[in-house]
This record gives sequence, C-alpha cells and structure tokens, in this order.
Amino acid sequence: MINIIVAYANGRVIGKDGKIPWHLPDDIQHFKRITSGHIVVMGRKTFASIGRPLPHRRNIVLTSNKSLATPGVEVVHHKDDVLALGDVFIIGGESVYRQFLEVAQRLYITEIALEIDGDAFFPEWDHQSFTMVSAQPGILNEQNTLPHTFNVYERK
Repeated sequence: MINIIVAYANGRVIGKDGKIPWHLPDDIQHFKRITSGHIVVMGRKTFASIGRPLPHRRNIVLTSNKSLATPGVEVVHHKDDVLALGDVFIIGGESVYRQFLEVAQRLYITEIALEIDGDAFFPEWDHQSFTMVSAQPGILNEQNTLPHTFNVYERK
C-alpha cells in the first residue's frame, strides 16, 4: 500500500529554502509514531535536508542520480522500484509526492494553521477521490504554538 505522510501550512506549503519552515514537536512525534517500523521513501533533497537515515525505519531514497550512495539508505531510481516494495510511506519532497499522489491509498495530512511563504508545496489533490476517516486536533502548548489537525484520508 502506498501511504503519503505530509505536514503542510496554508496554501499547501511544505518547505522553504530546503527546510520545514516551522517547529511543531507534536507533529514530529506523530510522524515517528506512524512511520516507525515501516519503509519510508524520500527524494534526494528531502534526505539531504534530514541529513541522516531515520532510525527504526527502512530508508529508501528515490533519485535519478545514479552515483548517490549513502550508508544506511537504499537508493532506487524508478517509481516502479518503490511500487514493488509493498507497504511504504512517501515522506517527500514535492516531486516525490507528485509522483505517488495518483496511486496513494492513504494520506496522513497534518494541516497547520499558518500563513507562511514557501518554495515547496504539496500538490493539489482531488478531495472527492478520498474519504476522511479521522481528524484529530493537535496539542497546543508552550512547545506547540501552531494550531494543527492530524487528518487521515482513504481513497474511495
């Protein structure tokens, strides 16, 4: 099953200058809880922004760069290589989300109530093709100052 997990601000902003332009520990914990023990697939730029393999996950980097080799990650070069893996979580960035959105069966979307400039965006998606199966408000406290909601959608 292809799962997508993403956090985006208003306007589907996911990044600015190669970084996530907010700090939200509640979403980081949510991401860890959902993806731990699973295969995560990311693009080269997303991997570079993280800077290391994510622990307790099988890390796959999808890139056209044939010379990329990094300890702790597996490198694949084609969408079909990812589809052959079975149950995976697509974790970004923009171009990788775009490649897999049409075949994703489940979307884990953290919507953050934040107006911010960005240069990387989650693609527009057809809400009519999905059913929302859960919506959970996130924690608001001194460390988590941005209103956010954890939504899960399944393809109809």
